[in-house]
Amino acid sequence: MKKEKKKRKILSSFERLMYRLCIMIIIALIIGIVCCETSIAQTNVEIQKLEQKVEKQKKKNESLKMKIDEMTSLDNIKEISNEYGLSYRSENIKTIN
Repeated sequence: MKKEKKKRKILSSFERLMYRLCIMIIIALIIGIVCCETSIAQTNVEIQKLEQKVEKQKKKNESLKMKIDEMTSLDNIKEISNEYGLSYRSENIKTIN
């Protein structure tokens, strides 16, 4: 029996260069995708932090608005005016629309 030699196709230098180039492009694309994904994840974390700050500030603003309403109530104004010895007369109050 004759030994059959496996015929190996020898690649030309151009073909080897093209294979290497394709592999390098694929690796570069994978690295680019990973970098973009990490950048997106980082941006999402920053957005969540900012949204939390906004919610916190909204709650603080609402609390301050309630405090303003409480302090400008008629009962509070009467109480403070009595503390300073002032009298409350409704005919002196003018309403502006």
